[in-house]
Amino acid sequence: MPITAADINKMFRTAKYFDGVLNKASIYWNMLQRKVTLNMLSEVNVTALANGKCTAELTLEEEHTNIMGGLHGGLSATLVDCISSYALVSKTSLPHVSVHINTEYIKGAKLGDQIEIFGNTVKMGKSLAFLEVLIKDKNTGALLVKGSHTKFLLAPKE
Repeated sequence: MPITAADINKMFRTAKYFDGVLNKASIYWNMLQRKVTLNMLSEVNVTALANGKCTAELTLEEEHTNIMGGLHGGLSATLVDCISSYALVSKTSLPHVSVHINTEYIKGAKLGDQIEIFGNTVKMGKSLAFLEVLIKDKNTGALLVKGSHTKFLLAPKE
C-alpha cells in the first residue's frame, strides 16, 4: 500500500507512528526518527502525494529561521531531501539512499511567510532516481530555493 499525504503528516507529529510507516516504506524513514528533523518539520503540511510528486506548505515560524530572521538554509536543504524522498516513495517501495543533493538559494523568505514545496520524480531508472524540488513563496509565486536530489535504488533482498 503506498504512503499517503496523511501518513506523512501524522508521522511529522507523532514519533510512535514510525512503526506503522516503516512497514509501508523504505529505510529512508529511519532518518526521520531524529528529533531535530521532526521538530524542524513538525509544521510542514503535505497537501498532495501521488505518482512521483509531493506538494507541501509551511508558514515560517521562529524555529525555521536563521539569526537574521530569514528562511534557514539548513531547513531548505532538509526540505529538498525530505520532500523529494517522499515524492519518490509515492512512486516506488524500493529502499533508496542519497547519492547527491544540491540546493540553490535564490531568494530569501522571512518569519511569517508562507512557502510551498514541490517535489517531483524527474526520472527513475533501474538503479538511480533523479528528483527535483522547488520552494516558492505561496503568495507571490517567487522561486526561493531550487534543489536536485539523486538517489540510488537498492535491489530488493531475495
